[in-house]
Amino acid sequence: MKNDPAENQESIKAIPEPTLRRLPIYYQLLKSRLNAGSSEISCTTIADALHLTAIQVRKDLEITEASGKPKVGYNIKELIAAIENFLGWNSKSEAFLVGAGNLGSALIGYQGFKEYGLMIIAAFDNNPAKINTSVYGKRIFDIKKLSDMVRRMKVSIGILTVPAQYAQESANLMTEAGIRAIWNFSPTKIICRPDIVVQHENLACSLAVLSKKISEVAARRIS
Repeated sequence: MKNDPAENQESIKAIPEPTLRRLPIYYQLLKSRLNAGSSEISCTTIADALHLTAIQVRKDLEITEASGKPKVGYNIKELIAAIENFLGWNSKSEAFLVGAGNLGSALIGYQGFKEYGLMIIAAFDNNPAKINTSVYGKRIFDIKKLSDMVRRMKVSIGILTVPAQYAQESANLMTEAGIRAIWNFSPTKIICRPDIVVQHENLACSLAVLSKKISEVAARRIS
């Protein structure tokens, strides 16, 4: 069963974004503790491991409808399942990637997406040297075939990794074809109609934050 990213758009919007960003961090910690042989975990233990407060952790986990026991905490397997269910990771979502350059190719090859239910099944590009080749076993098609394949295969998620100057045009093509959610890795924001889910991942912004924090740490050491 495919997970439609637009079906629960309104309910997801009601959840604070910081909470949504913390849930995968909890998930990784829980998987690690489960693999290490633990079966129960408390909010305090999670908070201490991640440098958060137990109250914050408890509030975040409440939205998954997981139930803990007083003085015991949560059953780790049940909590993992609750997070997977809440985030839709226990169903499979197929995605098309547009822009099979260095970043696009790296994302195609990243096996970790499977753990979260995301499968990149094909890529698209307008570079003749890339068309009809394969990257990590995934076929690269001519961008002209995108519309037909989206409609035929009923894929609703698109990953955008094209240069900034082609981002809006590519996004328009994706939404016109029937893509309902775009994960944008292009170094610019795209504008889509209100019913399209867009998540921007600007690597330059993240690098700027990292560089600034490095400078601040260096300045404190000097002083």
